[in-house]
Amino acid sequence: MSTPDRDPRVPVTVLTGFLGSGKTTLLNRILTEEHGRRIAVIENEFGEVGVDDALVLDSEEEIFEMNNGCICCTVRGDLIRILGALMRRRDSFDRIIIETTGLADPAPVAQTFFVDEEIGSRLRLDAIVTLVDAAHVLTHLDEVKPDGVENEAVEQVAFADRIILNKTDLVDEPHLQAVRDRLRTINAVAEIIPTAHAGLDLGRILDVGAFDLARVLSDDPQFLIDTDHQHDQSVTSVGIELPGDIDVERLNDWLGELLSAKGTDIFRSKGILALAGSDRQYVFQGVHMLFDGDDGRPWRDDEPRTNRMVFIGRNLDRAELERGFTACLAGVPA
Repeated sequence: MSTPDRDPRVPVTVLTGFLGSGKTTLLNRILTEEHGRRIAVIENEFGEVGVDDALVLDSEEEIFEMNNGCICCTVRGDLIRILGALMRRRDSFDRIIIETTGLADPAPVAQTFFVDEEIGSRLRLDAIVTLVDAAHVLTHLDEVKPDGVENEAVEQVAFADRIILNKTDLVDEPHLQAVRDRLRTINAVAEIIPTAHAGLDLGRILDVGAFDLARVLSDDPQFLIDTDHQHDQSVTSVGIELPGDIDVERLNDWLGELLSAKGTDIFRSKGILALAGSDRQYVFQGVHMLFDGDDGRPWRDDEPRTNRMVFIGRNLDRAELERGFTACLAGVPA
């Protein structure tokens, strides 16, 4: 993966994962290894009394703890203010890590980079990195929640750009394969990185441009094609590939209706599209009801104009999504 040196904005990594998955171990590695990076860390701990700051080893990095609530539901304003305060000391760090509580839905953190123009102009979301405990993740994923209560472990996997499959030393290979298979039914496109004691090359999770879909596709044109769909799980990935040109007006109408009606269940959406009348790829990505897009690289003369979309979410209807997307093609009868 190429390092996104061309973008002058500060890269931000969101580190999430269910309780006990190894986030503190990984954070300690990041803060203490001789990697030459200057990192500011924003910690979020659920509860009135903070303890994570006592667990994180002493380091020269900036650490800000937010212990007045879960970052995903009560303190987005605080997050924006802390990010703004950090940027006033821009010369003291090179990148930012936001560590969320194990009970957090990472979506609102990602949405911050969509909804706040000043934040989006000065910082870029580099990747959402989710740690999972190989020994216990299946139990968390299979936990039956009361009606209306979200399974946070499932959502953290669904939103991930990178999945760190930690504690692999505690399970045998058949169990590990079962975990991989289950993770793939939830998120078919995130890279899965097996580790023990959260030991890994930090270059696989920092400065990877994983949330920058245009950059990912320039490195891996097949990124959105390797998808799967399992009807026996509530959270799945649906990938669609269609040749031809997309009618922009039809696309906007369809996406507007789709995300308005079902956006709460569509965690992530991403795609690369061939818009009618444009010689450049259009790169699209969304988080729940919020979506954004921009021109990517020009289409090459020797490549077909093919549209690829991926939806990750709950209770997705593949046939319905395929019908809706197909109806956006230029020349298809309305």
